[in-house]
Amino acid sequence: MLKVTDLNCYYGAIHAIKGISLEVTDGDIVALIGSNGAGKSTTLHTISGLMKPKSGVIKYDGEDITGMPAHKIVGKGLIQVPEGRHVFANLTVLENLELGAYLRKDKENIANDMQEVFNKFPRLLERKNQISGTLSGGEQQMLAMGRALMSKPKLLLLDEPSMGLAPLLVREIFDIIKEINADGTTVLLVEQNANMALSIADKAYVLETGRITLSGTAKELAASDEVRKAYLGG
Repeated sequence: MLKVTDLNCYYGAIHAIKGISLEVTDGDIVALIGSNGAGKSTTLHTISGLMKPKSGVIKYDGEDITGMPAHKIVGKGLIQVPEGRHVFANLTVLENLELGAYLRKDKENIANDMQEVFNKFPRLLERKNQISGTLSGGEQQMLAMGRALMSKPKLLLLDEPSMGLAPLLVREIFDIIKEINADGTTVLLVEQNANMALSIADKAYVLETGRITLSGTAKELAASDEVRKAYLGG
């Protein structure tokens, strides 16, 4: 579904992404793990069109989307849930969710999908008329994911969904990611919590200072001494 080949990205003179290649197969959860500043978010921003690469090719569903504007990429069903939630703080929960469906042509299905989002995130239904800026961090994460689901994603890019959340909530969010995937959405997950990411992923890549240093099935990486020492606390 997604094939990234020899991607290079710069922030001014800083070479942030150094020739990385990765693949996401239709139906999988693929995790991209690594420490802070490794280039994980930059990789997602470049895939989703928020950043232009210096070189390399990004193919999505067989089509070259390298350097394509972000709104056109969203229209193709490749949706990013950004790090830090980025909900529209002055709008209600319901208005945020409605904005997720902004580009959709199949207006008749939107009410059903809204109901599906409320089934997955009952707390959003309880707070549907609440101003989003007053929600807790966990609720805002649920809203950001719910808003993305309203766009009918084929491929969902999740950037640090567990950041700043209590352990119980992290477990809940990851259970929902598994559920979204079981419903037929492919997931590319960027996550500092390597334990959680590897527990639900099919395949994983380790990114270190802009380079992919290891890749394999999630089970292989979870069993690797190198990964255990660096990311899994021993």
